[in-house]
Amino acid sequence: MTDSVNKEDELAGTEQPFVQHLFELRDRLLHALYGVAAVLAVLLFYPGPSHLYDLLAMPLVKSLPEGSRMIAVGVVSPFLVPIKVSVLAAIGVSLPWILYQIWAFVAPGLYKHEKKLVMPLVAASTILFYTGAAFCYFFVFGQAFPAIQKMAPISVAVSPDIEAYLDFVITMFIAFGVAFEVPIVVVILARMGIVTVVQLKSFRTYFIVGAAAVSALVTPPDPVSMIALLVPMYLLYEIGIISAQVFIKHTQAPEVSPETPEAKV
Repeated sequence: MTDSVNKEDELAGTEQPFVQHLFELRDRLLHALYGVAAVLAVLLFYPGPSHLYDLLAMPLVKSLPEGSRMIAVGVVSPFLVPIKVSVLAAIGVSLPWILYQIWAFVAPGLYKHEKKLVMPLVAASTILFYTGAAFCYFFVFGQAFPAIQKMAPISVAVSPDIEAYLDFVITMFIAFGVAFEVPIVVVILARMGIVTVVQLKSFRTYFIVGAAAVSALVTPPDPVSMIALLVPMYLLYEIGIISAQVFIKHTQAPEVSPETPEAKV
C-alpha cells in the first residue's frame, strides 16, 4: 500500500486552469522585465553607456593604426549605439534571472526525473553561453583584429563605423555563445533517444567537417579565428558525449509496477 502511494502521479493536484497559466506567464515575464530594467538603470548610471561602448570597442581600438579612431556615420549614432550596448549588456547580465523565471514557470509541470535533467541543462547552457562570448572577446578578437588590419591595403584609412562594429560584435557573441552549446544539444538528442551514444561516437568525423564549415562561415577571414572556434567545438562535443551517458543514467523515469494506478490507465 505504501509503495503504491509513493508512486502516485507526482503532478497530482497541480493542475491549473488555462487562464491561471496565462496570469502566471504574465507575472513571470514582468518579473524578468523588472530585472532587466533594474540592471539597465545601474549600467546607465555606472559605468555609463559611453564607457560600456569603449569597453566593447577596446579590442578593435588597440589594433587600429596610430592616430586612427572609430567613426559615427549616422547623425544620432553617437547617442543611440551606446544606449543599445547598455540594453544588450543589461539583458546579458540578467540572463540567469530570465532563465530562472522560465524555470519557475515550467517546473510545476515537470516530474522529478525531468527536473533532474532540465535544471542542470539550464544552468550549464547559461554558463556555456557566457564562456563562448568571453572566449570570443578576450581571445578571438585579440587575434583576429590585428590580422585583419595587416590585410588592409596601405591606400585604405581604417576607421570602422561604431554601429557596424556593434552589429559585428553581437553576431560574433551569438555565434560563439551558440557554438559553445554543443554539449547541451548532444545531451538532449541522446536523452530523447534521437541518437545513441554509440552513434555520437561514430559521428565524430562528420561533426569535425561540419564544425569546420561553421567556423569558416562565422569567424573573420583568418585561420587563427577559425581554429579558435573549431577546437573548442570539438572538445565540447566530446564533453557532450560523456555528459550524455551520465544524464541518461541518472534521469530515467522511475519504473512503474503493474499494481500502481498509473500502470492500469
